[in-house]
Amino acid sequence: MFNKGQLAGLMKQAQAMQDNLKKAQDELAFIDVTGESGSGLVKVTMTCKHQVKRITIDPSLVVVDEKDMLEDLIAAAMNDAVRKAEETSNEKLGKITAGMPGMAGKLPF
Repeated sequence: MFNKGQLAGLMKQAQAMQDNLKKAQDELAFIDVTGESGSGLVKVTMTCKHQVKRITIDPSLVVVDEKDMLEDLIAAAMNDAVRKAEETSNEKLGKITAGMPGMAGKLPF
């Protein structure tokens, strides 16, 4: 099936891919995405590791009787930011695991 040289080469490639994936995953902590809702009235900025860095609320929304709407808009902006973080992560990790569909989310590191 495989001789020792081929197996050693495969192991080397696997280690290199693991190192590249680890590096890419570490870099995701420094990539920011911004989710929006209400046509930009509420914005959430987070890293691709889902650490929220900032929530921006347009002053026009800061009215006591609009509390429920504001809460809904914050939730929608958070969800939009999470979706963007996941897309960015998948894109970045997908480049490394090209040719191996579905691997980025299944690796143990």
